[in-house]
Amino acid sequence: MPELPEVETVKRGLAPVMEGYTITAADVRRPDLRWPFPPDMAARLTGQEVLSLGRRSKYLLVHLGSGETLIVHLGMSGRMLISGETQGVHYMNHAAPEKHDHVVFDMSGGARVTFNDPRRFGAMDLAPTEGLEAHKLIASIGPEPLGNTFNAPYLAEKLAGKRRPIKSALLDQRIVAGLGNIYVCEALHRAGISPTRLAGQISEKRIGALVPIIRSTLEEAIEAGGSSLKDHRQADGDLGYFQHRFLAYDREGAPCPREGCGGEIKRIVQSGRSTFYCPRCQR
Repeated sequence: MPELPEVETVKRGLAPVMEGYTITAADVRRPDLRWPFPPDMAARLTGQEVLSLGRRSKYLLVHLGSGETLIVHLGMSGRMLISGETQGVHYMNHAAPEKHDHVVFDMSGGARVTFNDPRRFGAMDLAPTEGLEAHKLIASIGPEPLGNTFNAPYLAEKLAGKRRPIKSALLDQRIVAGLGNIYVCEALHRAGISPTRLAGQISEKRIGALVPIIRSTLEEAIEAGGSSLKDHRQADGDLGYFQHRFLAYDREGAPCPREGCGGEIKRIVQSGRSTFYCPRCQR
């Protein structure tokens, strides 16, 4: 499932062809994805100017001139792709529709943005922009890890007394937004913290070091266009390449890359998910 860096990468890729442009036509080609589309979605989108794009956790937010916001979740395999070849400021020669192209936006600038989702675990909803933070999909989400409200005192308070593994705690979207399996494994390896250590047993000093490591891991992944393991593509169709910088994730049996460690990356299962870490240097 795309995590924060992948969704942020898609948002940044779409911004030049969507922000400030009007959706001249919205083609909704099925009644649902993970759940039914909102009523009259095509009509509510057609003719609306895209004021700006945003992101909250793993949700892409399309703020419209109508006062509504389109909330998009990419699910397991969803992609939002810009079609055509650039000629000046226009996009020409749009590709023929594919089987899993479920929602298509034609933009006034000439671009076409297609939501393609073979596994159909993605989702879309429309909600009033005012009061969006109270929407059922967003209301319980914790602070953004790249924002100022995510800091060492906050995280220490949230982890205090928690008798569950730190990996599980960091995956909890109520504690911190947008983190998933890949980037939690990577951040914990960089911080030298075992994913099995109970969250409430980690010292404030180590938590203080973990917060900027989480930030830098995410920032590096965004710069690299996210991680393309199976389905993720940037909006222009290119692969991300942060997977080539993994230190722990998906590297079972490989030597630990930490200088002087000499350990080996192991894989364990926590709450049904694979965890990759080095037992020697992550304590």
